[in-house]
Amino acid sequence: MSNPQSFEHEIGGRKLIIETGKIAQQAAAAVTVRYGDTLILVTACTSSEPKDVDFLPLTVDYEERLYAAGKIPGGFIRREGRPSQEATLASRLTDRAIRPLLPKTWRREIQVVITVLSADQENDADILALIGASTALNMSQIPFEGPVGTVRLGHIGGKMVINPTLQQMETSAFDLIVASTREKVIMLEAGAKEVPEDLMIEAIKFGHEVNQGIIQLQDRLREALGKPKEPAPVKSSNPELTAAVAAAVAGQLEPALSGATKAERDPKVNALQKKLLEQFAATYAEKDIKAVFDDQIRQVIRGSLLEKGRRVSGRGLTEVRPISCEAGLLPRTHGSALFTRGQTQVLNITTLGSTREEQKLDGLGIEETKRFIHHYNFPPFSNGETGRVGSPGRREIGHGALAERSLLPVIPKEEEFPYTIRLVSECLSSSGSTSMASVCASSLSLMDAGVPIKRPVSGIAMGLVTAGDKFAILTDIEGLEDNYGDMDFKVAGTSEGITGVQMDTKLKGLTLEICEKTIHQAREARMFIMDIMKKTISASRPELSKFAPRVYRINVPVEKIGSIIGPGGKTIRAITEETKTTIDINDDGTVLIGSTDEASARKAMEIIQNMTREIEVGATYTGKATRILNFGAMIEILPGKEGLVHISELADYRVSTVEEIVKVGDEVKVKVIEIDSMGRINLSRRALLKKAEGTPDGDTSNPNPAPRPPFRPHPPFHRPPHSDTKGP
Repeated sequence: MSNPQSFEHEIGGRKLIIETGKIAQQAAAAVTVRYGDTLILVTACTSSEPKDVDFLPLTVDYEERLYAAGKIPGGFIRREGRPSQEATLASRLTDRAIRPLLPKTWRREIQVVITVLSADQENDADILALIGASTALNMSQIPFEGPVGTVRLGHIGGKMVINPTLQQMETSAFDLIVASTREKVIMLEAGAKEVPEDLMIEAIKFGHEVNQGIIQLQDRLREALGKPKEPAPVKSSNPELTAAVAAAVAGQLEPALSGATKAERDPKVNALQKKLLEQFAATYAEKDIKAVFDDQIRQVIRGSLLEKGRRVSGRGLTEVRPISCEAGLLPRTHGSALFTRGQTQVLNITTLGSTREEQKLDGLGIEETKRFIHHYNFPPFSNGETGRVGSPGRREIGHGALAERSLLPVIPKEEEFPYTIRLVSECLSSSGSTSMASVCASSLSLMDAGVPIKRPVSGIAMGLVTAGDKFAILTDIEGLEDNYGDMDFKVAGTSEGITGVQMDTKLKGLTLEICEKTIHQAREARMFIMDIMKKTISASRPELSKFAPRVYRINVPVEKIGSIIGPGGKTIRAITEETKTTIDINDDGTVLIGSTDEASARKAMEIIQNMTREIEVGATYTGKATRILNFGAMIEILPGKEGLVHISELADYRVSTVEEIVKVGDEVKVKVIEIDSMGRINLSRRALLKKAEGTPDGDTSNPNPAPRPPFRPHPPFHRPPHSDTKGP
């Protein structure tokens, strides 16, 4: 029998409720977390046997269920498929915060499964997922050095707002997620609208304080229902092997690591390792020799930073590697740029399309489409390796999303620039922070394409090494420092402020002092990079690429939208086929016409404008004869709008038959002389004929006219069933 117990804590004026003991009772630990009407289930399990791996086998799965928001999935099979981008990002968010607090020596699989059961589309489930994962791990037998508190912060109307709703976030200066333990900050994620560094630091400190109440809530659950913790495996060591390897590489490892590039270092390092394997193969296992050699590399790299204040390559702690930029290097793309920083190199391509090419979102959020998309590709050759090439993994999705949110604040609104914008960052070489290189390359590429961004965005990745109370913050970390260091702290922004932040650590958190110093040091590096970027291209080009589509905007009366679309979309399809353009119509009467050929776009605009124009008495039109009657001709003066030119109004002399003047298909210039009470349009060609020389004003007659018949009323206005109907 279940024995559900509920615990709650008020945060941001709403109750955070964690319940356990009711469902999923076979899991090592299971909780539901509720905030507003958003409710998730989080379970934690671990396998009974260890895996033969040399890393912590942790998996976090975030399962969106569209029934949670009362939606039915799209597609043919009508069920959830692969995780959405938002689900993948939520998985990564949770993983990044809990992984450092699990023992690195643990080799039994740990799986955390987060299932969204109810979504109120006001309170995002991503921070609840992290709180739930921390709570479940804290209650389970798995050794976990938590708990972790997590809060989302906004800045609205000049005030900090705790866990703002999705609707409130639209007007917030930033969207900041802070995850922390009792003493330290363990994970940061932020998108911001050019926020000053000091305000971001203030928000981080505030979030850390708010998290303490959430941590205390989890402590209450642990005290009441927690299981005894299993001991974490102790890392084995062999003092004799360590001493032997240290003696064998003494004085050789630092010179081997001193090369500025991977190509310079790897042959020397590999040769040292090969020598060790040959020397100690008879006494020790190969994997043990490699592990000890790896520890020696770690000590040399970290020791140089902490004791000598310089990197093994000789570069200073705040020194940025050599940078080169190039814009417009691809001949047929709409925009392109190449950004190189040391051995990190990213090629970015901008493509522009009509608003109908917006990405449709099938998730639990309130947004259904997005018009700005950034994709990130990381092929194996960028590391000089072989591997899988295909659909993006979690890393590619995460890095692409970080660059996207860092660039979004400078992208023009749809009203100013009615295009769908897709950026693709191709990582061609990797040695530290390709995601921030993607931000820089994207800014250059957008400006090359002529997208009127507010300002360019630059980004930098900061690192950290610690030993006791000593620490060194590194600007522009490269591959070795990312691998053997303690932190990856990415900051992106413009000259006006921060637009994106992402911080991960291998430690059990960072002090607020380190966070503050890192953010300020990052600004100096960002401005240095920005100056170099501006030497290549400082502002958006005044014209779009000749290969990019031109999008023209016109407005039509809302009541005319139906006539433009036509029955079943027949009319608008006919226009697009005739003009080879794209046409998108919004509910407010805005019409967007896209084409790579300006003449075609102008033609489509003219057709639509003519369809929505009102016929005016006294106005002149050039129309086409559509039908010939025995008493006159029907002229289409605007699309779908016909008028009658009576035979007596065809010329300034007597006309025997209509065909003497006009035939079906002829273009005829006519003047509207009457719109009767039934809306019928009477036209005249005679009224527009040039006056004969010497005739008085108002007299448009021929000086030698044929006798005109006596006046007879016009026959009734009617439309015969066939266009080729003729008089008797």
